[in-house]
Amino acid sequence: MNFTKNFSAPQLLGRFSLVLASAALAVSSVTVANAAENWNLSNAYAANSIHGEGNVVFAEALARNSGGEITVTLHPGGALGYASGDHFDAVADGAVEIADTPGNFLGGIDSFLLLSALPFLANTVDQARDLMEVAMPEYEKIFESNGQVVLYASPWPASGIWAKTPVKSASDLANVKIRTFDSSSTRAFQAIGASPIQLGWADVVPQLATGGISAVLTSAEGGVTQSFVEHTPYFTEINYALPLNFVHMNKEIFDGLTPEMQKAVMDAAAEASERNWKEVVARTQKNYDVLGADGGTIITELSDTFLAELGTAGDGVLEEWLGKSGERGTAVIEAFGKM
Repeated sequence: MNFTKNFSAPQLLGRFSLVLASAALAVSSVTVANAAENWNLSNAYAANSIHGEGNVVFAEALARNSGGEITVTLHPGGALGYASGDHFDAVADGAVEIADTPGNFLGGIDSFLLLSALPFLANTVDQARDLMEVAMPEYEKIFESNGQVVLYASPWPASGIWAKTPVKSASDLANVKIRTFDSSSTRAFQAIGASPIQLGWADVVPQLATGGISAVLTSAEGGVTQSFVEHTPYFTEINYALPLNFVHMNKEIFDGLTPEMQKAVMDAAAEASERNWKEVVARTQKNYDVLGADGGTIITELSDTFLAELGTAGDGVLEEWLGKSGERGTAVIEAFGKM
């Protein structure tokens, strides 16, 4: 066809400009689609904690799975300035792409998220995993309704009591200012006569150092990574709970990935999750070895009376939680009981 016979010079110029614009748009689209992703992952806990190490596994696996198209910069120890309680909103708003957060710090978002930290409900790693599996669909709904995706969840070693003096009975806790980590643990320790103070992780060591608290409810893991033995040389193994940490991601960013890159993310998440679940089994003894070498004392023999007092306090917290969580909570507890 002879274009000069059908189009005027202005028309040809307009068509040529349109072709150039379309080509530029196509190149731009390809550039955006192939642009490397660089994400930040916030964690309030130390790099050498079980979850801090799991973050490394996740980041390395994702870089490998994505062929280097996605990199994750880790920010342990609250390096980005976010406390655990800040993570939910920060990820939802896109201020940080991914965070690693204890679920029980999010009880104010939805009381269901307190489940894994309910006292004396799941006392072993296998029980903690069973509880997670029956509850995961509900966990995913909560995060999704708030613009987030659960990548994986894994537990802390069982929580116990770090104290300045030995704790072998409820009377040893009378009026003791003990750090608790959520509303459930606060109520449980109020019920046995302690004076609990709910604190985020970043505030624990400063409060120990200044005498604001004299005991801490957390795992041997948490205390070892922060050298608690300098302030609280006694650790009482009460197997309070194995609370879950959730690694959660901004949903808009995740949904914007290609299916192949989404799979790369979830495969990396599965690898980190499995590593953490396996690691927690051996971690308790490893932490006990460090604690003993540092001059600490581990108390594992508890009287039936003390165990009964702890159990009664836990029963009250469970009943209160069931009242708040309604049918969702009842269904999960019943399913867990059958397992």
